[in-house]
Amino acid sequence: MCYNVIIMASLNDTTMTIRVNSVTKKRAQTLFNELGMDMSTAINVFLKRSVEEERIPFEVGKVREPNLKTRRAINRARSEKNLVGPFETVEEAMKYLDA
Repeated sequence: MCYNVIIMASLNDTTMTIRVNSVTKKRAQTLFNELGMDMSTAINVFLKRSVEEERIPFEVGKVREPNLKTRRAINRARSEKNLVGPFETVEEAMKYLDA
């Protein structure tokens, strides 16, 4: 007979200490609890995925601040003031945008 034997190291063979903002930690714990895992499991998922993909498994970049025109549009939408439309057709909306 032939037997396959797999030898695994202990799943928790080292300890890691990180510093994180307390608000971020609480929000992350809430999210991870909703996903059915604790903080340690979530961080292990991140580390394993990073190693498997040989990269950070999500896009990392600088958050672009919206320009003044976009900020004003966002504020109008939030306050539901000075909104345009609805339009009956795409052509009607495009005509308004080209004006």
